Amino acid sequence: MKVTEYDQFNEKSYQTKLDNGLTVTLLPKDGFHKTYATLTTNYGSIDNTFVPAGSDEMHRFPDGIAHFLEHKMFEKEDHDAFQTFGQYGASANAFTSFTKTSYLFSASRNLRENLTTLLDFVQDPYFSKATVEKEKGIIGQEIEMYDDDPSWRLYFGMIGNLYPNHPLQYDIAGTTESIAQITSEDLYAAYRTFYHPENMTLFIVGNLNPDEVLTWITANQAAKTFEPFTPIERKLPATVADGHDIIPYRTIDMPVNRAKSIVGVKGLVPIEAGATALKYRATVNVLLELLFGDTSKNYLHLYDQGIIDDTFGYDFELQNDFNFLTLSGETDDPAKFDAAIIDVLENWRDVVNDQDDTLALVKKEMIGRVVFMANSLEAIANRYDQRLFGAATIFDEPAVIADLTLADLQAVAEQLLTSQAISEYQIRPQAKN
Repeated sequence: MKVTEYDQFNEKSYQTKLDNGLTVTLLPKDGFHKTYATLTTNYGSIDNTFVPAGSDEMHRFPDGIAHFLEHKMFEKEDHDAFQTFGQYGASANAFTSFTKTSYLFSASRNLRENLTTLLDFVQDPYFSKATVEKEKGIIGQEIEMYDDDPSWRLYFGMIGNLYPNHPLQYDIAGTTESIAQITSEDLYAAYRTFYHPENMTLFIVGNLNPDEVLTWITANQAAKTFEPFTPIERKLPATVADGHDIIPYRTIDMPVNRAKSIVGVKGLVPIEAGATALKYRATVNVLLELLFGDTSKNYLHLYDQGIIDDTFGYDFELQNDFNFLTLSGETDDPAKFDAAIIDVLENWRDVVNDQDDTLALVKKEMIGRVVFMANSLEAIANRYDQRLFGAATIFDEPAVIADLTLADLQAVAEQLLTSQAISEYQIRPQAKN
């Protein structure tokens, strides 16, 4: 195993790649009784067009299939994986994002049995026509719930503005129409393509002995047979470098008491995976904290004017194929809200230039947040993303943040905060009869 030491945290991680291609990362935490594990495949909601394993033709699959597959993995012919985890005292779950699907559990006992359950149920698919049809009704209700959620509609409305020709614009769960088209054959095709160990990672953190746990995992995997891995061919549209495909403004009406507005900025330049991506994410987050953090001059000024309130927030999403930031909140005047936020974005130099002292304080604050998260097993595991950041973990982040300079922030701001990359989306209250 490759051992990486994090002297600042007095932590070590152990990583190896098994003969079948599965990457295993183990991070023991002294003093913890609980263990948290995630088994992740590099397959998310945007991966709807790909060449299925065993085929040589590109195929378009229904929107929502990755999420549908995640739901169906727990149900087997004669049992449910949730019940097995429960018998061993574990709490299990799963989630699908734009780019990955993760299966996870946390437990304070029976680690070997729970690890075996995790590996076995994810590596043994069972789909039938009857169970697939049953699941359509369950997921359909979930989709309807999201359709009625103003915050969810606001977020995906903005993504639709920024990426009108990209599968990113579609809800992770799909639509009731798209999931109605999913068949058990589709699920098996997606599974065989993306659920090969070569395309997956296993991350375990907490109360564990690395050598002992790796022995369990190796034995479990050696007892199974996998088809040779075929490199995955996915089809995604390229980013339009000048942003001319961005929809600048849209609005919808919903039964809300107060308007909601969101300003989005599309990253027009793809970011290289690995250390570059880790630094870029840290730089953008520090930049946003300087511009809109709740102790910044901009935030206090906009708050005092009543343009923003406690509902205001921002987020930055970074993946291999895309990146974008969003700033949103409830407001009595969406147009005024948008104009104020865009003014800050377009005049970022007024805040960033010659602010070395402020930058130092912001970096300390953000390092403090990371250190705090480093005490959470869930945060450690869920921030790990091999496809995006390589072998880096949460313990690599403080050093990256500490080394950031104003020049780094200025370079990223010049690249990201361009007027042609900005869009607005609003939800306004429906007129009452």
